[in-house]
Amino acid sequence: MEQTSRKRRRVSADILSEDRDSDCEMIEISTASKLPKDQRPESTTSANLSLKSPISPPPPRRTSSGHHEPHADKGKKREPVSRSLSPPQRPISTHSPSIPSPIQLSTVNGLADSTNIDTVSLGDILGDPLIKECWLFNYLIDVDFIMYMLFFCICPVAMLLNVRRFDLVEMQEAAKRYDNVRVITAYMAEMYGTHHSKMIILFRHDDTAQINIVTGNFIVRDWSMCQAVWRSPLLPLQTPSSSNPDSPGTFPIGSGHRFKTDILRYLDSYGQRRTGTLTTELQKFDFSSIRAALVASVPGKQNLRGTNPDEETLWGWPALRHALRSVDPKTPKLKAHIVMQCSSVASISKKWMDQFQNVLRSHLTQAPLPPSLKPQFSLVFPSADEIRRSVDGYASGGSIHMKTQTPAQQKQLEFLRPMLCHWAGDEKANAAIGERDGKHVEVRQALRRRAAPHIKTYIRFSDRDMATVDWALMTSANLSKQAWGEEVNGKGEVRICSYEIGVLVWPALWDDRGQAEMVPVFGKDTPDDDDDNMVDEKEEDEMDDNAETTDGEGGKDVVSTREKQVKQRRIRVGLRMPYDLPLVPYADDEMPWCASTPHLEPDWMGRTWPGFGNS
Repeated sequence: MEQTSRKRRRVSADILSEDRDSDCEMIEISTASKLPKDQRPESTTSANLSLKSPISPPPPRRTSSGHHEPHADKGKKREPVSRSLSPPQRPISTHSPSIPSPIQLSTVNGLADSTNIDTVSLGDILGDPLIKECWLFNYLIDVDFIMYMLFFCICPVAMLLNVRRFDLVEMQEAAKRYDNVRVITAYMAEMYGTHHSKMIILFRHDDTAQINIVTGNFIVRDWSMCQAVWRSPLLPLQTPSSSNPDSPGTFPIGSGHRFKTDILRYLDSYGQRRTGTLTTELQKFDFSSIRAALVASVPGKQNLRGTNPDEETLWGWPALRHALRSVDPKTPKLKAHIVMQCSSVASISKKWMDQFQNVLRSHLTQAPLPPSLKPQFSLVFPSADEIRRSVDGYASGGSIHMKTQTPAQQKQLEFLRPMLCHWAGDEKANAAIGERDGKHVEVRQALRRRAAPHIKTYIRFSDRDMATVDWALMTSANLSKQAWGEEVNGKGEVRICSYEIGVLVWPALWDDRGQAEMVPVFGKDTPDDDDDNMVDEKEEDEMDDNAETTDGEGGKDVVSTREKQVKQRRIRVGLRMPYDLPLVPYADDEMPWCASTPHLEPDWMGRTWPGFGNS
């Protein structure tokens, strides 16, 4: 077998750790190298196996009722057998097999392996040997780091960036080191906007495609912080039977067809010259296996009064509101708890915050709620102490922003403070939440306390116990009017400044009968079956005894209560939590992390923080 002469180049640590204050880019990659041929295992002589194999009859057939049918004497009446002769059956779950979390956490470099169970690294996504072409969208991209993650594959690479805030010359010089890399600039119509979307689109040699939406920049430092990853199933090529209907109004929110329509329109917003080849190629694939709603932002203005959201794609908070109106809360008569968690809080007014909270309150049933049932809001954000003790110490704080210095910023902090909760909260956890209503409360640990948060999530929990989830949004959008949009006049116009992208998921996407539930999971992706939902042997006997007779096509069928209950099993969808529950509120004298403020107390590595603009 011919040996390749190409040697893998190792990227120096100083290049990989370089931080660039820049706008992001989109990278397109297409491998030109041939895949290695499959190695077939040597065959084993069948004679040798047959002489050693036991002689046994074929397995008995299983009837439609679930009982085994004997191989012989079918016409004879079988003698009853005492149950004591059979081993006890394993308890069966009244749930269907639990579904892993559709949103995963990133592998955090610097944490123990036991805390990184079911996590996804950037190398897991980009290290796939079947990648034929790859498009990367982001705010910050280290070209050498990305090529290292791709194992220096030979592929054309296109990077889309915001020229106004990025050193284009430096980016182009880095790209010149690779014959397969090209740089594409994203046009930014708004002065204060950024290209903040974070996404990877893969085309593979097996004729499948995949969409990956993440929250981290493509630089080394970000993958030592807590990030989130949503990965679509592998999407096959479209067949005539799987082609989209003519009218996009027939696509329900959360369906794969609607997702495809929205993401193609999002990509079209860059312009034919930049992403035309990508949209043409992506159009060929079948998205029907996707269960999620795309919630994205595109710079510009949109008039809500003249827009039909069933026929057109909305952006920003109007898109989120429209998607949430497709979600039916599990417990509408209980007080929900909506948790906002982000890595940056921009300059926002109390009026804008109230409007955004009204958007997050949206759901399928729009009947007015009494004040006692209006959802509670929390905002999870790290303190200076939590940044000091994170994996990268103060260095992580350079990516986390909330200004608290000027009088206007202090006024903003004033209306945010009642909602503020700690990211880790482990120093005060026992005192703050050890007891509630006279009962002991166990802390459910997400195992991400020492990973500074660059993740952005918005989650509605069904009630104060936070045991179930009505919906969850993972996105690149922080808490800002540039990302989500702002009404500019009384005529229904909304102005958005930045590119953002995210996905919204809710339990009914896995069971439209309303039998599914989404539950928070900690330290892993798949929820466990509750002990209360297990059926033991005695209960199984009782259900079999309570059989019902129903008319079937071929006569009367016996349907046991047990079979009916199995058919009605509730689907349980996990939601991987990035922070501990219950939440720990800020004390009156505690302050959120502010990167502009000097911090003289050393972090765990002995470093101090001069503050942005003070070094």
